[in-house]
Amino acid sequence: MQAPALENEAMYSGRSQATPAEDLRSPFSLLRPPAAVECPLIFASPHSGRVYPARMMAASVLDERQIRSSEDAHVDALIEGAQDLGASLLLNRLARAYVDVNREPYELDPAMFEDELPAWAQGRSARVAAGLGAIARVVANGLEIYGRKLTFAEARGRIEEVYLPYHAALRGLIDETCEKFGRVLVIDWHSMPAAAARTSQGEVCDFVLGDRYGRSCDRRIVEAAERCLTARGYRVARNTPYAGGYTTEHYGRPQEGVHALQIEISRRLYLDEEAICAGPAFSELKQDLETLFVCLAAWRG
Repeated sequence: MQAPALENEAMYSGRSQATPAEDLRSPFSLLRPPAAVECPLIFASPHSGRVYPARMMAASVLDERQIRSSEDAHVDALIEGAQDLGASLLLNRLARAYVDVNREPYELDPAMFEDELPAWAQGRSARVAAGLGAIARVVANGLEIYGRKLTFAEARGRIEEVYLPYHAALRGLIDETCEKFGRVLVIDWHSMPAAAARTSQGEVCDFVLGDRYGRSCDRRIVEAAERCLTARGYRVARNTPYAGGYTTEHYGRPQEGVHALQIEISRRLYLDEEAICAGPAFSELKQDLETLFVCLAAWRG
């Protein structure tokens, strides 16, 4: 299948804190590897974006520090080295609090809107009930984002300007990679608050590998990733507390050669969660992750 043309290929250029921005012509960055090392890996970071459009901030009751608590901060910087090892990188630039691309596109909470939503846009999921639909009502610490109700037109605009282009690019990358290699492995990268990095038995973990309980990815890939991480001394859990979100569930089709795995990293390993800046072990974790990248790049299907 011929991949669609991808127009939003601007390099992601900063590590700065959230800055209101209205230029949404490039809602994501697509970084391609050198042709000589290209392999069937796609690394996606849907939640590390830190652009908060001014019109959103004008409607918000939160300051820039408070609203950033939902970010998977600096995950894009942790994985950027994979480009030199053959992976294509898709990095969302817009904050997940603006629109969450790891949800169903119209997974919306009717209580957030002043006008009645179409029936097909009225979400009934646990995520919506928690305030974390495609347009979030709260940030990760439970603080309400908005001082007023939104309109459906606002939600639809965010979905059309960010969500749909992001998934068009991801779908295009998947089709293109499958056409070239006959297979593809999509890794959806996330980070989790240290307080949430525990299994259902209460055990602390450093990484969670989510494959939708074996449905989205060949178990041999998951096992290889787990071996690589445990060999570096990390505690690894599978599917609890995170089994994978929309991206993993929607795109993972192992029987068709499309494998999708969500990897959650405990922020304790690399981040000062209060200041939202890189912690003292950031460089060490980044080096260890490059060992994992090499392991994943060696996958032959």
